[in-house]
Amino acid sequence: MLLILCAIQVYLVKTAYDYKVEQFRAEVKDKIGNITNNFTDLDSSVFYKKELLYQRIAEKFIANKNYRVTVKKELLSNAFREALTQRMREKFRREFKDNEVDFAVIVNKFIVFDNTAKTDTIFSEKPKISNALYGNLASLDDAFMVRSYVGTSSDFKKSQYKLLTEDCLYVSIKNWEQIILGRMAFILVVSVLSMLVLVSLFAMAIKALIQQKKVNDVKTDFINNITHELKTPLTTLSVSTKMLARQEVKENEVVFNKVLDTVNRQNNRLQNIIDQVLSNSLGFEKIELQKQKLKAATLLQTIITDFHLAFPKVQIHHHIQNSDTILHLDKFQLTTAINNVLENAVKYGCQNITLITSEENGMFHISIQDDGIGIAKTKQSLLFEKFYRVEQGNLHNTKGLGLGLYYVDQIIKAHQGSVKVVSDLGKGAAFTLSIPVV
Repeated sequence: MLLILCAIQVYLVKTAYDYKVEQFRAEVKDKIGNITNNFTDLDSSVFYKKELLYQRIAEKFIANKNYRVTVKKELLSNAFREALTQRMREKFRREFKDNEVDFAVIVNKFIVFDNTAKTDTIFSEKPKISNALYGNLASLDDAFMVRSYVGTSSDFKKSQYKLLTEDCLYVSIKNWEQIILGRMAFILVVSVLSMLVLVSLFAMAIKALIQQKKVNDVKTDFINNITHELKTPLTTLSVSTKMLARQEVKENEVVFNKVLDTVNRQNNRLQNIIDQVLSNSLGFEKIELQKQKLKAATLLQTIITDFHLAFPKVQIHHHIQNSDTILHLDKFQLTTAINNVLENAVKYGCQNITLITSEENGMFHISIQDDGIGIAKTKQSLLFEKFYRVEQGNLHNTKGLGLGLYYVDQIIKAHQGSVKVVSDLGKGAAFTLSIPVV
């Protein structure tokens, strides 16, 4: 449709251009018609000489038909060429003050005939610059005909003969294309603006379609992500429920209470899952944290225990130093952030995870290293953008909305901390979460 509208617009502009060209040529013809006026106002004696030349050449031909080969040469080497050229140029300069005009009078036909014999055409040719009687035009390529002069003469010694000649006046206006375009300035501006509007509307429509498709894709991914988020605590609850059903667990109060605590934690996680989804859409400045003072070692140990229950096939090693370090944080939000990093490692093929803590310059660092597929250097700067997921080729082989690491980044920033990643493709990744110590 856009191409059709553009084609119509181009056609209309071309039609307007052709009309302006014809209008311009008509104006030139009118002006030149006033100038030439059959040439009598220029110098009648000079034109009389031209008529005499035509008649003399015709009489020579009538007297001797072999003279045919020199007729054109004698016509073109006329004695009035320079005089007529000069006078015509002066007239043009006065009439066309703002334009430079080149011209030429071309002789096309020279025919001798009588009423009783067959017409004898000495020459009858298409207009060409080499047949110019006078003028300063160098080529007919950029010129157009403004007048045609047909002359007849019968004043010969042998009265039965007559002469028919045809001369055409061609002119060329220097930079006439610019003159036409200048007259079309308004039309061109309107056309360009119309084209821009059409292209802009088309681009907006395409953009809207792309955005609509993206919304549909995000909607589908969002459902998949929610399903994934629910599966993790549900899996833990399923395992814990089965454990609670065992007789040996029932009889061991310590183990029973430990499993029951796990059930309570996962239940709380399910209750807060909607809050987590909502907070994923917020920047860290708008996240409201429910901070409390907690021992870092206790929090991390709990996270590791729950993770091991959910992913028993993944080995998680930990070296928690500074076990007495106290952190002022939102327990639920930070737990979810750390779980996102751990689960993200599992998504991308790791079998072993190492969690190491350290404390330096008032910051508590949690380093989570995995042996997964790793992340290319060119993609690491995009990891924490909303909806971004690392792809393999042009395919996303893992499920998710692309909010996990974005959420991690926003939560750590909300705690006045920072997140760093170090990775090489095929060599796993190491995420370091840093938050202030109380």
